[in-house]
Amino acid sequence: MEKLLKNFFLFLSKNKALTKWAKKYGLRMGARRFVAGETIEETVKIIKELNGKGLAVTVDYLGEFVDKEEDAIAMADHCLNTVEAIAREKLDAEVSLKLTSMGMDISRDLLMENLRRILNKAKEYGIFVTIDMEDYKRCEDTIHIFKELKREFDNVGTVLQAYLYRTEQDLQDLKEFAPKLRLVKGAYKESEEVAYPDKKDVDENFKKIIRIHLENGHYTAIATHDEAIISYTKQLVEDLGIPKDQYEFQMLYGIRPERQLELAREGHKTRVYVPYGTDWFGFYMRRLAERPANVAFVLKNLFAK
Repeated sequence: MEKLLKNFFLFLSKNKALTKWAKKYGLRMGARRFVAGETIEETVKIIKELNGKGLAVTVDYLGEFVDKEEDAIAMADHCLNTVEAIAREKLDAEVSLKLTSMGMDISRDLLMENLRRILNKAKEYGIFVTIDMEDYKRCEDTIHIFKELKREFDNVGTVLQAYLYRTEQDLQDLKEFAPKLRLVKGAYKESEEVAYPDKKDVDENFKKIIRIHLENGHYTAIATHDEAIISYTKQLVEDLGIPKDQYEFQMLYGIRPERQLELAREGHKTRVYVPYGTDWFGFYMRRLAERPANVAFVLKNLFAK
């Protein structure tokens, strides 16, 4: 039943009609549990609260699979506004973005122009930018784009997904760039031809790439809510003598907030992924796919007065 629900929510996450409806309808259906708000002003308040509790943040203006040039430029402008807000408010925050929101599916020139605009402004303020990894068919291009940008900017990182067979090799190929990477399990529906179908294999690969990247001496962001992976990482950094400034834990806004605070109090840098904006539906459906138990929470909010 859980697998069926997961597949159902992943299917919904790509539905353009529902995404359009959700933009108009607003942040109901319990989405405010995972989405900070629709505006940067709302989001800044949330970030200040998190910073006040000792938590760092990465901010994402939600949007993906943009197919119009003017929309891609508008998305880049929102990212620039986010960078400006972080600098203006002196927030402990970075920026995350998706290439499909910047014009990846429209034009390579448009995409790179938008990315360079954002990275130049972020570099001016000393703000780090992470390029999120999306579905498998865009993985190869994302890595090539990251390599190109890393040769120009030192304030850019990307994400690798443990459920893909190719990830260990990608990690080795990126070694020469000394990259700051966010390592995740992966949240898109992929074929068994390219991704591990069983959770236990994904978990083992996750542990493997965490160890490889740490042993390579590069900054490692471990993005997980899985207690087994958290415990593994804590023991690993102790066994390997990894300094605390070489890694961090990352969790999603609204998920396991008490554990986030515990990790921070234990001295582990902990960063909260804080999304905002009106294009929240796809992101939200993938969160439900990760944990279908949240469906009851959604239904309660949907029908509440």
